[in-house]
Amino acid sequence: MKQYIVELTSKERSHLQKIVSKGNTTGYRIKYAHILLKADQSNAGPGWSDSKIAEAFECNVSTVYRLRKRLIENGFEAVLQHGNKGKRKQRKLDGKAEAHLVALACSKPPKGRQRWTVRLLADELVSLGIVDSCGKTTVHETLKKMSLSLT
Repeated sequence: MKQYIVELTSKERSHLQKIVSKGNTTGYRIKYAHILLKADQSNAGPGWSDSKIAEAFECNVSTVYRLRKRLIENGFEAVLQHGNKGKRKQRKLDGKAEAHLVALACSKPPKGRQRWTVRLLADELVSLGIVDSCGKTTVHETLKKMSLSLT
């Protein structure tokens, strides 16, 4: 037995049909609209099973399940958004920290060194209290983004 049952109103159904018929939006939104229209178990909908929908639209059954769940838990507007929204990692270095990094990279290297290394820069950012933790990859990618070379 299905835990999340999709029953669309006529307004929601017509909105999804507009998305499908116009086709001037992102591909995942069109696919989600198709899936929801087939999953609709109201009188106006076909009420297909998850496996039949997954086969028809070449996606995984878990995709259909997650879409049903998102509709019930988050509402109609949220269901047409990407599922992983907001799950990106927070950046370690904000603008202020990047400015400190550039200033540090352009300064004289520590005693006994001819130049800064990304590991030394990462350690120095932490020791100065600019960030609580930082890896050499973060420093490298930030310098690369700014087209700044240590040589």
